[in-house]
Amino acid sequence: MSNPGPAFRVKIAETDAELQAAQALRYDVFVRELGGGGALVDHAAGLEQDRFDPFFDHMILIDDRTEDVVGVYRLLRDDQAEKAGQFYSADEYDLGLLVSSGRRLLELGRSCLHPDYRGGTAMYHLWAALAAYVETHKIEVLFGVASFHGTDIPALAQPLSMLHHNHLAPPALRVRARQAQYQSMNLVAPEDLDRRRAMLETPALIKAYLRLGGCVGEGAYIDHAFNTTDVCLVLDTARMNERQKRLYTSERAG
Repeated sequence: MSNPGPAFRVKIAETDAELQAAQALRYDVFVRELGGGGALVDHAAGLEQDRFDPFFDHMILIDDRTEDVVGVYRLLRDDQAEKAGQFYSADEYDLGLLVSSGRRLLELGRSCLHPDYRGGTAMYHLWAALAAYVETHKIEVLFGVASFHGTDIPALAQPLSMLHHNHLAPPALRVRARQAQYQSMNLVAPEDLDRRRAMLETPALIKAYLRLGGCVGEGAYIDHAFNTTDVCLVLDTARMNERQKRLYTSERAG
């Protein structure tokens, strides 16, 4: 008889143990696997954490067979950001256009899966829970930084340029990378773009947001602490057309 595969459940972390399980997975992915770091990372305990964690909702994906936390999404609504004093990504991007819009905002971050669960249905379960969260809290605009591994800009010229030329946010949503680590994404002329290569070199999470009608802010941000090159993704739920909404529903249901 064939193995039916894992059964999942998704919830918001409610206990210290659940939060630490999320932070431990983040440590495995962002520190051990990708070479990141940070001022509050606890290497002895194997926990990736920062000063914003107490203000976020931590969405965790649990494998029912093992009770292990195998996926994480970190969520910060605008009301939570007020308590924190800012959105997390405000250190990298000027978010003034979004904050002053008067719309309900949700910042997404620290999305990751255990390596054994990538390429299957695990991410779809997180998407479904995220969609329900967005509906519950009447969120209008989702945003957050997403990362390319490494800081070798010439190696990332094709995908960054593709994002700049084809997926730049409209002016009302076009947040801009802060000057200290600002990196232009206009690196390859449109006529010299190799779209197939650019898409292959774009992380799956970024491509998923693009399929849903997401767009990117102006400029990338070089995050040396995390060994990443970040772009700011913005998704206006009101701008999603019917085809995209059906795709969203499909991805949620997967």
